[in-house]
Amino acid sequence: MPAPSELLSTVFGFSAFRTGQEEIVDAVTAGRNVLAIMPTGGGKSLCFQLPALCREGLTVVISPLIALMRDQVRGLREAGVEAGALTSGNTEEETDAVWQALEAGTLKLLYIAPERLASGGTERMLTRAGVSLIAVDEAHCVSQWGHDFRPDYLKIGELRRALNVPLAAFTATADAETRAEIVTRLFDDVAPETFLRGFDRPNLALAFEVKNQPRQQILSFAAARKGQSGIVYCGTRVKTETLSRALREAGHNACHYHGGMDPAERRAVETRFAQEDGLIVVATVAFGMGVDKPDIRWVAHADLPKSIEAYYQEIGRAGRDGAPADTLTLFGPDDIRFRRQQIDEGLAPAERKSADHGRLNALLGLAEATGCRRQVLLRYFGEDPAPCGNCDLCTDPPDLFEAGVAVQKALSAMLRTGESFGAGHLIDILVGAETDKVRQRGHDALPTFGVGTEFDRRGWQAVFRQMMGHDLVRPDAERYGALRMTDKARPILRGEEGITLRRDTIRKAARRPAVKMLVSEEDAPLLSALKAKRRALAEEAGVPAYVIFTDKTLIEMAETRPETLDQMARISGVGATKLERYGATFLQVITGEAPAPEHPMRRRLAGRDAGPIYDQLMQAQMDLARGDMGTEKFLSCTNSTLRQIAERRPGTIADLARIPGMEKVKIDRFGVAFLDVLAQVGE
Repeated sequence: MPAPSELLSTVFGFSAFRTGQEEIVDAVTAGRNVLAIMPTGGGKSLCFQLPALCREGLTVVISPLIALMRDQVRGLREAGVEAGALTSGNTEEETDAVWQALEAGTLKLLYIAPERLASGGTERMLTRAGVSLIAVDEAHCVSQWGHDFRPDYLKIGELRRALNVPLAAFTATADAETRAEIVTRLFDDVAPETFLRGFDRPNLALAFEVKNQPRQQILSFAAARKGQSGIVYCGTRVKTETLSRALREAGHNACHYHGGMDPAERRAVETRFAQEDGLIVVATVAFGMGVDKPDIRWVAHADLPKSIEAYYQEIGRAGRDGAPADTLTLFGPDDIRFRRQQIDEGLAPAERKSADHGRLNALLGLAEATGCRRQVLLRYFGEDPAPCGNCDLCTDPPDLFEAGVAVQKALSAMLRTGESFGAGHLIDILVGAETDKVRQRGHDALPTFGVGTEFDRRGWQAVFRQMMGHDLVRPDAERYGALRMTDKARPILRGEEGITLRRDTIRKAARRPAVKMLVSEEDAPLLSALKAKRRALAEEAGVPAYVIFTDKTLIEMAETRPETLDQMARISGVGATKLERYGATFLQVITGEAPAPEHPMRRRLAGRDAGPIYDQLMQAQMDLARGDMGTEKFLSCTNSTLRQIAERRPGTIADLARIPGMEKVKIDRFGVAFLDVLAQVGE
């Protein structure tokens, strides 16, 4: 079987693995049980697809969503891989084709949903099919601690034991409870080889903003990326509808998506998003798992996500092709109160609520960070990176101040009023505002009345919001949201610890921002032409545009402008099958003329070191086709023979004679010349 690195290039068109992929691929290929926790968009699917091609037999992939399975099967088949899926969404013809391939033993990857494991016939079918590896995608669905628990995932462990084959489980969820339950459910508590690294997605630009006219902030962010595919996540169904309407009124191609929609309407949105360039979907978190579109260029959160894991999974849907992508998360004190209230009013046991508050604290620590956001994010996942230079706090460092005294004043105002009020009333006390509510309760006589004139109301709002973000104070659900102090605040109140906060810099959202270009102005027309050709081919084939080529691949074409199939083959994402199908077509868009036809044997070597060697061997053969004097009988080698010589590079006449097709008469005519070509290559 070929090596994974060779198939990475020839089948998938990538010159190198992404961070963390190679060692996982090697472990899975070697048949070891594996649990891999990788970020959304980090290239998980390649970590079981490549081993499937390297191993004998069939790899069965258990995946939770039909749309995801169909997308991956389409992409694999476009790359020349025999893959299929047995799902309820199949046509009769598709199902028949899968069964025929299983009977013929030609299928390399079979995708099935976990629900199919409930059928007793599934295990028998997989036994007959010669399964040699089980891959479990979205493995966190096995955990009742996870956010997408699926009971049918519990049968996967039984299937592994019955088939007695290695199992590789993949997920983007990283918390310890979920990992422990995955090991118990899938591996019978026998620890698999676990990979928990490579969480950095350096192509994602990270940004948070305090809410200030949030609708306009989202509209401005989208306007700067007009024509690019994006997702806006909202906390409520109603907001998805109103915000998508506002985006359409602003001239964007946008639609909404939430769990309350008719299933047919949801499927229609999913299909549109997969197939249309530049569509914006405004959605609740019901939209996401199973989205395999690699060229989403931005993700925005109109409301604070639930946890740092949810945040990273949701923004991870942008830039899966590795090209630059932008993210923005809006948040404010109302978001913090809402998330705390959700936890406190839930039915979970006390230890689960405590863990959920801890997860929210981690996210709020990211939102209220005073230094590089990527450092804060990746430290949560156990990594220790250098400052990234690709987040809002790296590009525009915040204005920091020692806030110990300010926090003491705020806490004092809270305590002197019995922890019975929200931030608004406490700010009135601190700035000395003689409101009716302040006078009626005698709070204008408190020692803290008017002691906070160093900030205006907006400044104190920022202090209280950051105090909530640092979990120094929490809204009390039983007292109508009144703020109460946490134990974490006591050392600051006593002056034993200090705290650094940010001064909010409120920027008015620009209404007509400059559009953020994917390529230089010079290359933009060519990129548009390449996208138009991609769209036409996709519509003709009835597949999403990114199945032909991703944005990243087209961007590289526009910037490097290959002129030959050899140069085209070196573009990331152009594997052998796609070069054969589309290479000449896209070269014609770039150069303005169709490339000269090449023999299929030569096309197979495009972009490889053996390609130029083949050309030199061909030239040497032409020079000697009628002998040294040009008077002998015409003689030539087949193109297949020349390809094998170029690939195997024999070093002696004896080695050359072992190449099929190199009988004595051809050795006598071409042998020395061919060896001279190969010797020059080796110098």
